Amino acid sequence: MVELSLRCPQDRVEVVADALQALDAQSVSVEDADALTDAEQALFGEPGMVPTAIGWRHSTIKALFAKEGVAREAARILDAQDFFSGCAIEGIAVLEPQDWVRLTQSQFAPVAIDADFWIVPTWHDPPAQATHVIRLDPGLAFGTGTHPTTRMCLQWIARNRGAGQLGRVLDYGCGSGILAIACAMFGATAVDALDIDPAAVTSARDNARANRVRISCGQPEDATGQYQTVLANILATPLKLLAPLLCARVAPGGSLVLSGILERQADELMAAYAPHAALEVSASQDGWVLMEACL
Repeated sequence: MVELSLRCPQDRVEVVADALQALDAQSVSVEDADALTDAEQALFGEPGMVPTAIGWRHSTIKALFAKEGVAREAARILDAQDFFSGCAIEGIAVLEPQDWVRLTQSQFAPVAIDADFWIVPTWHDPPAQATHVIRLDPGLAFGTGTHPTTRMCLQWIARNRGAGQLGRVLDYGCGSGILAIACAMFGATAVDALDIDPAAVTSARDNARANRVRISCGQPEDATGQYQTVLANILATPLKLLAPLLCARVAPGGSLVLSGILERQADELMAAYAPHAALEVSASQDGWVLMEACL
């Protein structure tokens, strides 16, 4: 593989990326050229929504090509275009063959949720101090414990373990099933793990089996009755739309726990849930918040 690296201002990122794909790039990625400096810029967005910006003020675009000649021809053609004004070709490099499986695995180390609760990929041994371990490998479904939204939910579950506090649990939008598995591990009386994505349902069922816990996996319409604990780690927009449904599933005195919410979205969520529950921010990490309410 051959990598062509370019430097572009924000207003040229989209047209240059499109041109690279038309010139037979096998993949195109965009990075913040100012990353790890004082000028680094955070960009957030949600699936299905128009992003606030395409690219960063100064963006590095990297395109992979099958052959060096194709990459050099792409660079030559781009450099001759009017829209390439203000952009620069930073280099062309032949990439050494990689053991991509080993490289991918090396990026996923055990994740500490608290002192004794860890998420551990199957290719790692659990740390000596880990008395509660969920074995989980990265896959098609969201939720490996590395993202702040998942980690905050797992920490909430760990704080509320035992003594029947979790009760009957609904994990709405279960993804990999990691939250449902944690609840089952920490004493929930029953757990429903539901998702609209069939791949997530399959993933959650397989992960529960691998961790030797029992959860019930299915579609959202499979939810029945009320639950002592309702968890939803999705995104702010669907969470707002789901406010009446989720609150109706919480039993009197039960807990509603929501994540997938940016700090700047907390007020919107409070307003959306105000007719049903008094949401409060109970934790925050890296620009994300965990919100909960007792009904």
